[in-house]
Amino acid sequence: MMTRDTFLPIALMGLLTLSTVATADEVVLETDTQYESIRVVKLLGGLEYPWGLAFLPDGRKLLSEKPNGLFLIDNGEKIAIDGMPDLNVYAEGAYTEGGVLDVAVHPDYDDNGWIYFSRSRLADGEDKDTVPVLIRARLDGTSLVDVEEIFVSNAPNYPGRHYGGRITFLDDGTLLMSVGDRGSYPPRAQKTWDHSGSIVRLHDDGSVPEDNPFIGRDRTEPELFSIGHRNIQGLVQIPGTGEIWSTEHGPRGGDELNLIEPGKNYGWPIATRGRAYLSEGEFPDSETRHHEDMVDPRLEFMGTMAPSGLAIVTGDTFPNWEGNLLAGALAGQRIWRLVIEDQEVVHSEELLLHAIGRIRLIQQGPDGNIYVLTDHEDGGLYRMEPHDSGN
Repeated sequence: MMTRDTFLPIALMGLLTLSTVATADEVVLETDTQYESIRVVKLLGGLEYPWGLAFLPDGRKLLSEKPNGLFLIDNGEKIAIDGMPDLNVYAEGAYTEGGVLDVAVHPDYDDNGWIYFSRSRLADGEDKDTVPVLIRARLDGTSLVDVEEIFVSNAPNYPGRHYGGRITFLDDGTLLMSVGDRGSYPPRAQKTWDHSGSIVRLHDDGSVPEDNPFIGRDRTEPELFSIGHRNIQGLVQIPGTGEIWSTEHGPRGGDELNLIEPGKNYGWPIATRGRAYLSEGEFPDSETRHHEDMVDPRLEFMGTMAPSGLAIVTGDTFPNWEGNLLAGALAGQRIWRLVIEDQEVVHSEELLLHAIGRIRLIQQGPDGNIYVLTDHEDGGLYRMEPHDSGN
């Protein structure tokens, strides 16, 4: 495993050819990385804090904007989706974390038409406390129908932050959603009667799988899949192996890559490699960097990365990246390409370093290209594709 001493930033961007990011379908970068030559094309601009992206079988895309709801992207046109639940999502302010978050398409969409999205909302009967929730619905043209709220976190909180919200479907047809620790009292992530600071596992209708790992334990919520998380915003399952990987926000210097296993405790805030924000001393609620009953990260990202978005590269579009993880960074404004062997990170490379801004999401599309959302008031949708540089 790479350690604090061995995992150093590797500036391997080569000589970048950068253009001013201005209009759609504009090439903004062409470069040779270590093993692939790539081109980055801006497909769409003017997105207000976009968060999630999903691909429909007919070629259209679903996109979420944190303060504004869901949209269809059809031939480069952004179309608002009607029928959203009341957008009282507590998303005021440029840096607030609430709003409409991830969006996902059911693996059997052609048969059932279900789409899923996570969001924050005011808790029932509250005027400030908020909760993360999961909703499913169907599309009728450009409107949502059959809207169902299928999961509601059981612990309202103020202020509105650390929602988690990343969704991924597993090979067995169940789905995972991350729930952040909500920020105000980190030890909640160790409480098994509290959804905060966890990953939950659900059937596609929101019911609880009978084989969830915490079922039958005293004072536990049956939806829990893993606990001890701070704020997961990257979550992916590897095809073939079934491994589940996540990227998670820590405090200063404590951002993590984790291999997720059912029923395990990932330590937050008792065991953390992060430091206090202001003093860089020990985090106030931490006791140790390692706890024998808790799972250590597979990688600690040095510096403050602020991870969001995690993708696995498959297929032959990028043959030299096949099987690699791509981890986005908000504060770090880059993508880490991570080579995994025997469940360990053995190599890394920085991509797009400060080239397009804060990386909110990375997703491989059905065409094999890599799609990226940037987290800005004037955010963008980008496509990373192979480029024949002649080298």
